[in-house]
Amino acid sequence: MSVTYIDAIHRALEELLQEDDRVFLFGEDIAGTFGGAFKATKGLAEKFPERVLNAPIAEDAIMGVAIGAALGGMKPVVEMQFADFGTLGLNQMGNNAGAHFFRTGVPVNITMRMPCGGTPGGGPFHSQSVEALFAHYPGVHVFTPATVADAYFMLKQAVQIPDPVVFMEHKFLYRWLKADSWEESDPLPIGSARIAREGEHATVVAFSAMVPEALKAARDLAEQSGYELEVVDLRSVKPLDMDTILASVARTGRMLVVSEDFPWGGVAAEVVSRVVAGGMHLLDAPPLRLTSKESPIPYHPELWKAHRPNAASIAESVRYLISL
Repeated sequence: MSVTYIDAIHRALEELLQEDDRVFLFGEDIAGTFGGAFKATKGLAEKFPERVLNAPIAEDAIMGVAIGAALGGMKPVVEMQFADFGTLGLNQMGNNAGAHFFRTGVPVNITMRMPCGGTPGGGPFHSQSVEALFAHYPGVHVFTPATVADAYFMLKQAVQIPDPVVFMEHKFLYRWLKADSWEESDPLPIGSARIAREGEHATVVAFSAMVPEALKAARDLAEQSGYELEVVDLRSVKPLDMDTILASVARTGRMLVVSEDFPWGGVAAEVVSRVVAGGMHLLDAPPLRLTSKESPIPYHPELWKAHRPNAASIAESVRYLISL
């Protein structure tokens, strides 16, 4: 029987509550019979009634409570209904939680779960990828799991880190992505990227829901054109594993970075900049990036599909890159 990405998150949360009395869940509509907007916490309030708590619809206040609890020795795991709304907690996460250890030497152990990314019909207020906003702040980790195993292991790892962690869960992966087990592989170290597919003609760097799209593009190109792509799954955008990226570029000589975020000031731009600065001599062609369009995200499913990168647009970009 296969398990889904959201099954792995639910299992990780349940185990965290079982293993450590300092862990508690705090978020919008996560308790009671509702179990959260995407049902990640369904049934946990019945098992842990004093540690699965509903929060007011006030993201800035949620983060303030979490910071206070963390300073008191607790390990809060906060759920925002949508990553778009989580930006209202950006001030608390970046300016307060992220800077607190630097100012005082006292860590702030917070895990902020953020359902991110687009789904058909989600529109501009429920579909954004905001990882670059949070990654901007020193002291804040940003995890972007793209597999069932990483959804499980990385969430458990996040709660053990003394620093604040933003845990980006892609909504499209919740029930679409499946595996035989959430423990199908051993956990990788925090901040390590993963070679999801080996290749020789070009490197595609991706994260979150763009990893399955990149892998599909790689399979299609191998079948149709004989091109073998190396796919690098970042796994986290903060820390960013430049060693793995540069080693891959050294093998292939070409790089495309794929991100679902808007192009301006995003993770794709940061990766391209760092590769140019540290690995220009490795490149046989200019590095490219492929992102969503620079416009609010459309509601209509067909317009949404055209707005974001997908396997077909990734393959088209790689063909162009190889032609240079």
